[in-house]
Amino acid sequence: KIARKLLRVSLSDLAAKGAAAHWYTLNVAVPATVEDSWFEALCAGLREDQDRFGISLAGGDTVRTDGPVVLTLTAFGCAQSGQTIRRSGASPGDRLYVTGTIGDAAFGLQCARGAFPELSFSDRETLIDRYEVPAPPVAFGARLAGIASASLDISDGLAADAGHLADASGVAAVLHANAIPVSDAAANLLAEDPDLMQTVITGGDDYQILCAVPPGNEDALLELAVDHGVTVSHVGAVETGAGVRVLDQDGIPLALARHGYVHS
Repeated sequence: KIARKLLRVSLSDLAAKGAAAHWYTLNVAVPATVEDSWFEALCAGLREDQDRFGISLAGGDTVRTDGPVVLTLTAFGCAQSGQTIRRSGASPGDRLYVTGTIGDAAFGLQCARGAFPELSFSDRETLIDRYEVPAPPVAFGARLAGIASASLDISDGLAADAGHLADASGVAAVLHANAIPVSDAAANLLAEDPDLMQTVITGGDDYQILCAVPPGNEDALLELAVDHGVTVSHVGAVETGAGVRVLDQDGIPLALARHGYVHS
């Protein structure tokens, strides 16, 4: 699971840029206490996802350390010349879309730490799996060029990453909380405690795509989603101004305790 998440979080970045993944490098620093069976499992996970995503190991390094295991993976991909989708291309009037469901990983981390004991075993396993093994829309993202004006993957939290897109593009991002897609497992938690919507909006680790799409390109986006078996949801809009606002069902801005993960 560590190997698969290690690879997938980097493939998520490439997908959000409209790039097709091709190869990766891996640096491994391990203490002497790590056994061969651990390496065998790591390699098995890498091999499984190499086959799944059509990517190859191109090199790297292995070193001994007195500290904890450190794994450093860098993925490389290619986009058509001049077709890389940046954060900075959004314009007022564009509509904001996300792939998949949001919030599962944040809830999954909490479940893994013992939270929500009232949740069913099936729901807990679903959420923990979303945290441990994310499912970025890799093939879908590689075809987004020419459709999305701006894009990034959701790692810091939906509100935080919408803010990153808005700042880079010099616009305002407006999100509608009731339009944010959630899984059945997350919906069961929200039914018991609606305040957990803050976790959905700010939790992060989703590794789905948030993109700005000009109105004339929406049909192409929906067709691409159908072709790749990906769900896309319209969650907001790009407006003139700055920053990000999250509105409730009555159009009133939500007071968020935080927007997401802050890089120190």
